[in-house]
Amino acid sequence: MKIQRITYLSLGTNQGNKLENIQNAINLIADKAGAIHKISSVYKTASWGFESNDFYNICIKVTTYHAPERLMSILLKIENELGRRREDLSGYTDRNIDIDILLFDDEIIFSRKLIVPHSKMLERKFVLIPLAEIADTIMHPIEKKTLSICLKNCNDTSEVFKIDGTLLRPIPLSEKYNYIAIEGNIGAGKTSLSKMMSDEFNAKIVLERFADNPFLPKFYEDKERFAFPLEMSFLADRYQQLSDDLAQLDLFKNLIVSDYYIFKSLIFAQITLQKDEYLLYRKMFDLMYKEIRKPDLYVYLYQNTDRLLQNIKKRGREYEQNIEAAYLQKIHDGYKNFISTQQELNILIIDVSEIDFVNNTEDYSYILNKIKNT
Repeated sequence: MKIQRITYLSLGTNQGNKLENIQNAINLIADKAGAIHKISSVYKTASWGFESNDFYNICIKVTTYHAPERLMSILLKIENELGRRREDLSGYTDRNIDIDILLFDDEIIFSRKLIVPHSKMLERKFVLIPLAEIADTIMHPIEKKTLSICLKNCNDTSEVFKIDGTLLRPIPLSEKYNYIAIEGNIGAGKTSLSKMMSDEFNAKIVLERFADNPFLPKFYEDKERFAFPLEMSFLADRYQQLSDDLAQLDLFKNLIVSDYYIFKSLIFAQITLQKDEYLLYRKMFDLMYKEIRKPDLYVYLYQNTDRLLQNIKKRGREYEQNIEAAYLQKIHDGYKNFISTQQELNILIIDVSEIDFVNNTEDYSYILNKIKNT
């Protein structure tokens, strides 16, 4: 199980649009490093150790699942992405962004790549003032004093001015949503995305137990005969699984991601069942549906039929190999009708026909940004 750690970072800039530089860094840290929980005020100071433009400085509190040196590597890449080039130069230089790890839980780290607590933080008021603003009672792991006491003891006489500047805190996915359902046609990639998001955000994952259904292979051989027992068994299993998993809160995981939503039972039943069978099925479904928790976000992955058939063939489940394009189209039409009639669900449709989020990190980031910004 991943362990979430608390780290405090210092951000500074003295080039270009300084507030924009800091906000861009904050956004990338939230995307790539961890959830941001606190942002200090913005403070202006004269350049330190050389003559140049004034600096804007802030501190932020971040929770992360990354180890310290891995986190530092991510922060260096963010600096690079924002145009910073760390060169082997003596002394201090201008910089459009500078990101440092000040504290990482209560760890003391002396390695070739990283020193924590930051070796210079106690000498710099432009670091201690914003840090004490958001973490005054936190203990310095070496000094064994709170940061507010460390600030009082600091010998730095330089002037630090608080300025009016608004910085936006990106809302973490786990604060915005508690339960996300990922849906799509057969072979759309819903299970792959659910697993990737679960790993990314340390979320509890709920995966459909289709592999345990004894009627599924039989259904693909004789749809008319096995449609009703298949759909009833799926409905019962989905209801039981969602009722159990969504009711059990995990102390270490604030987000639940599932690769299905119970309404898919009705969508498939409309396609596979005879009219009288469907009417009976619908009565059972309506009773169960009232009791099921609704997702905070329902994500539908649209994939064109040709790609679906390619994906189905690629994953190689024997009982799926005879699925026809017409059957997939019926499923898509069923989802389309369902989505068009839903007024209460928060629905996001993402077209994944031309992207490969499993093997392309940019495509995966595109999907995450769509979800985060919904």
